[in-house]
Amino acid sequence: MKKIITPLDLDTIKSLKAGQELLLNGTIYTARDQAHKRLVEAIKAGKSLPIELKNAVIYYCGPTQTPKNKVIGACGPTTSSRMDDFTPLLLSKGLKAMIGKGARSIEVRVAIKKHKGAYFVTYAGCGALLAKCVKKSKVVAYNDLGPEAILKLEVKDFPLIVAIDANGGSIYG
Repeated sequence: MKKIITPLDLDTIKSLKAGQELLLNGTIYTARDQAHKRLVEAIKAGKSLPIELKNAVIYYCGPTQTPKNKVIGACGPTTSSRMDDFTPLLLSKGLKAMIGKGARSIEVRVAIKKHKGAYFVTYAGCGALLAKCVKKSKVVAYNDLGPEAILKLEVKDFPLIVAIDANGGSIYG
């Protein structure tokens, strides 16, 4: 499998093809519905964001409570379509890729192609296994959201499949 490292640059993104299996290394951020809503509200209000979006990867995930002596609890992917209303604006502000599960709207597919991004899927139902790929975890924004807070994760060999590539290719047809 091809290994890629964050932050993702344009050459890396352009080299990816729908259906390709990858191992991701580096920094990613978790964010779900409520965090996305706050990010978009901040952008629209002209406020600074709590994370740097340029070339970033957001993982649609709300981890379970962290067990003692672990870095993170189970951290499987959330259904991505719930973030579709927010995604085009975030891509226009520099977001490079998203990780989740399930198909995306036509508007998101168009935005991914326009902004040369990518959408990855990972294995649903395997949150405990995926947690083993997380080497560090830290809340960086919206702590009041509990499991929907934004976490900064350092991952090693996090398994992905390219679901939508920068050219608009898709595993969903």
